[in-house]
Amino acid sequence: MVRIDYAPRGLNAPHTHPRATKILTVIEGQLFVGFVTSNTDNDNRLFTKMLKKGDVFVFPQGLIHFQFNPGYTNTVAIGALSSQNPGTITIADAVFGSKPPISDEVLAKAFQVDKKTVDWLQAQF
Repeated sequence: MVRIDYAPRGLNAPHTHPRATKILTVIEGQLFVGFVTSNTDNDNRLFTKMLKKGDVFVFPQGLIHFQFNPGYTNTVAIGALSSQNPGTITIADAVFGSKPPISDEVLAKAFQVDKKTVDWLQAQF
C-alpha cells in the first residue's frame, strides 16, 4: 500500500505496473483518473472517472493509467497493489529517456512528428 499526496493541479503521469493491479481510494479532495485498454478490438479505449472523497477505482494490471488533481487544494489517496513487486514504467521516461536513446528516426515515425520534435522531447528527459 502507498499514500499518494497530489498537489493542486498535480499529475501522476501515464505509467503502468506490469506485475500488479492497483486499487485507488480517495481520502481527501478529488482526482480525475483513467486507463487505456490494450490494443485490441476496442482501439485503445480510454476509461475515465472523476473521483471524490471515498470513491474507489481499479487500474487493471499492465494497462497505462494516470491520476490528475484538477482542483486547487491538495488531494490524498491510498493505493494498494496486488504484488510486492509491481514494477512501474513511466511511459514518457521510458520512450524519450531511455539509455541509450531510441533512434530519432524510429520515434519520429512512431509518433508521426519530425526529428527536431523528437530531439526536443528527448532533451526534456
